[in-house]
Amino acid sequence: MTRSLALMAGLAGAAGALGLATLLRPSLARAALRLPDAEATGYALRIAGMMLFALGLFLGGFAMVFTMTGGAA
Repeated sequence: MTRSLALMAGLAGAAGALGLATLLRPSLARAALRLPDAEATGYALRIAGMMLFALGLFLGGFAMVFTMTGGAA
């Protein structure tokens, strides 16, 4: 695996984990970011969590397919 693919896979894992944590527990992200306890903040954090999780899925999927097709040879 080349260095760029390793970075891509690492970033995918980090973005996916952070996105899943933000999606499932927006109160933890709200406390870490010191945001107000409002309904709109919860919705915004869930949307951000979904977007980060999707980023992780796409990056990880592209890195996996590139490796499987022999592009990193």
